[in-house]
Amino acid sequence: MVSAYEATENQLLAALPDSQLQRWKPLLEHTELSLGQVLYESGCTLSHVYFPATAIVSLLSVLENGDCADTAVVGSEGVVGIPLFMGGESTPSRAVVQTAGRGYRLSAHAIKESFQGNTPVMHLMLRYTQALITQMSQTAVCNRHHTLDQQLCRWLLLSFDRLSGNELAMTQQSIANMLGVRREGVTEAALKLQAAGIIKYSRGQIALLDRPGLERRACECYAVVKNEYERLLPALRRSAPGSQRPPGAPAYREMPAQLRH
Repeated sequence: MVSAYEATENQLLAALPDSQLQRWKPLLEHTELSLGQVLYESGCTLSHVYFPATAIVSLLSVLENGDCADTAVVGSEGVVGIPLFMGGESTPSRAVVQTAGRGYRLSAHAIKESFQGNTPVMHLMLRYTQALITQMSQTAVCNRHHTLDQQLCRWLLLSFDRLSGNELAMTQQSIANMLGVRREGVTEAALKLQAAGIIKYSRGQIALLDRPGLERRACECYAVVKNEYERLLPALRRSAPGSQRPPGAPAYREMPAQLRH
């Protein structure tokens, strides 16, 4: 059984009313998410929702010829598989593990039953869905109107926001696939960031050296997405790196009471 402490590695699970979390604990399954693992494919019926803890999942739009582009990233702040509780059952997108790590999954029946019969769960999931839609729509605007350099900065910031550290395992080819651009363009943009002392790239590992510098180079799209998540899902943040929590202490702050109802 997943413990309450383990569940709070995911911010949405941590924000659940205690009574609901207790009901879900026997139903939540530990799952190790490996790099490149496909959680669901375009057009397939979804069987579970996934709550990432240390993993990051990319949601990709897929074309008939197999080309794809990243529309959103989901980490410990969210859930993968919103079509299940929104009544869609399937989606034309693909969900792929971008950064390996652990997470928790819940069956389609359990999430649909809770969404339909529990108002706090429904409100929480709908707020998250609105935040995710904002990320998707802003990604579309960014890809159309901003430079590749800016797109890369936005994508890196969103990815680092969902990690506990400052290192990201990702090849330039993988980033190019996510952004739907040529690898040469990503290489050129990454070299500019490295020359400016903002990142260090070596053998598929990207280390963030200067976050304020990365934020200054990003377009306004990153701030729009970040502000919307904070507005809809306030006071849910990871404990400061290196801090020690006593056994049983939650990893995230509680959501304000007025947002649970």
